[in-house]
Amino acid sequence: MNTTKKLAIVTGGGSGIGFAIATQFVQHNIYTVIVGRDEQKLRNACEQLGPGSECYTCDLSDLNAIPVMVDMIISRYGHIDILVNNAGINMKKSFTEVTDEEFQDILQTNVTAVFALSREVVKHQLEKKISGCLINISSMASQYGIPKVIAYTASKSAIEGMTKAMATELSPYGIRINCIAPGFIATDMSAKALESDPERKAKALGRTPLGYLGRPADIGAAALFLASDAAQYITGVVLPVDGGNAIGF
Repeated sequence: MNTTKKLAIVTGGGSGIGFAIATQFVQHNIYTVIVGRDEQKLRNACEQLGPGSECYTCDLSDLNAIPVMVDMIISRYGHIDILVNNAGINMKKSFTEVTDEEFQDILQTNVTAVFALSREVVKHQLEKKISGCLINISSMASQYGIPKVIAYTASKSAIEGMTKAMATELSPYGIRINCIAPGFIATDMSAKALESDPERKAKALGRTPLGYLGRPADIGAAALFLASDAAQYITGVVLPVDGGNAIGF
């Protein structure tokens, strides 16, 4: 590996939006470490990404594993320039049926792990005086109310608040923090949800001015832009990539 390349970590990079982001990074000469829980899925993804990538198996809900992973990557490559906090879990369940444990499980992965991983990466970037870039992945669920996803909605609203707070504190040190809020994107996970609920799919498309589901590559392109020098004066933003869904009627 050419150590003068930028190095990125993409969590949840084995499939869907995370894989699309990793693909864009690798294609544009950013060495990319994809992180996830499923080792075989990660290995298959790395084979497709090619020699500009590597995989690291880690359950991010295990907070003790996060500093170990960051130290390993730094010891091997010397630097971490870009972090994409994409990994997350969801649960569709009526509000009154969600247990305390289920609510906390989602917050652990979607919020606490994002905080812990960001903290460890930023510590390194401050120490090395790296002009870093962090990109958080939020959701349209934080923009307006969607039924039966209360824990997920709470977690993504927290992510957007954290993005702004981190940007205010860290941007003076040259570390930019931004957020992408995807709309209805055609991934395996969303396909299952929408195909099993035709009424919900029709409603989603009906209020999307562009009239079709987005592609994971659309989120990948947005992440590449925010990670690039073209966005060097952009920090603290929440960028909807949703075909206009958030402003549709």
